[in-house]
Amino acid sequence: MKLVDIIDRSLVKGLIPQREPIVMVDALYEYTETTITAGLTIADDNLCVSNGIMREVGLIEHMAQSVALHTGYQFYLRQEPAPVGYIGSIKKIDINGLPKVGDTIYTKVNILQEFMGVTLVELTTYCDEVIIASGSMKTVLAKEE
Repeated sequence: MKLVDIIDRSLVKGLIPQREPIVMVDALYEYTETTITAGLTIADDNLCVSNGIMREVGLIEHMAQSVALHTGYQFYLRQEPAPVGYIGSIKKIDINGLPKVGDTIYTKVNILQEFMGVTLVELTTYCDEVIIASGSMKTVLAKEE
């Protein structure tokens, strides 16, 4: 795995199409053509935080944006802008715990298949080395007009 370690939040934000207040990744730790490890430190002003805890929707969005970060970094390496994408489907997500404000979570993404803008992935999200979520989803790149 190639260690990248991009923790400059503004650079990471430039690699994904999402904008505030819905940005759910702030670090890129490792990257290969078929994997990525992306992180997020939970802030108290995060849109998905309630009563000091990140809600399930925030974890799922973090997982999806980790996939988007992989795609965005690929485009960055080719000096092209990050494309817009969407969650096409969620096959299964198991949530075993919710992070709190101040925690740093990271998601490991394994790309199973990529074809014509559709990406099938398996994801595992950790907090303090403990798996707090896992699952699989399909993401789809928007068609260029």
